[in-house]
Amino acid sequence: MSPQTQRLVSIDLLTSSFRVVGKVVVSSTGLTGQLNDPNTSFLEIIDARLARTHMPTKLAYRFDVLRLAKPQVFAIFVQRQLDLGPRKMVQGGFQQMNAYKVHLATATYELNGTLEVPGRFNFAALMVEGKRDFIPLYDASLRASLIPSMRIESEAMLFNRTHVDWLGMDNDLLPE
Repeated sequence: MSPQTQRLVSIDLLTSSFRVVGKVVVSSTGLTGQLNDPNTSFLEIIDARLARTHMPTKLAYRFDVLRLAKPQVFAIFVQRQLDLGPRKMVQGGFQQMNAYKVHLATATYELNGTLEVPGRFNFAALMVEGKRDFIPLYDASLRASLIPSMRIESEAMLFNRTHVDWLGMDNDLLPE
């Protein structure tokens, strides 16, 4: 049995009170596989730099390795969609995907982007069914609700569905 290929992925991660920038070691399943793996409840971030969300440009801590409980993660940004993992794994299957422009909020952050789901949009299925807590959002942006100057934009991100307060959707399906 050959060892799995591993690589480093640069991330920008948000908890309720900290912004963490660093790198995560991922296998061929990418960041999506790492975060949605039910066998681990934490994430190791290498060369982690932390800033408090109310002072996002001021370095508060630096650690060679930071261990973080996955349920505390609100959102995690990557530089490229490829860093999320193989497209079919990220989508959760081999079905025809439809893209929807969405706006969603947690207690701390507001997110905008494109959500891809199989078939018709089903809020209940997205938010409570299955075992994937981290869902991809493309062409994503985030801002802190109480600190509008704190804004992050990225080609792709994963948000933690367990923290979502509400989700609104544009009425039109995006063209393919």
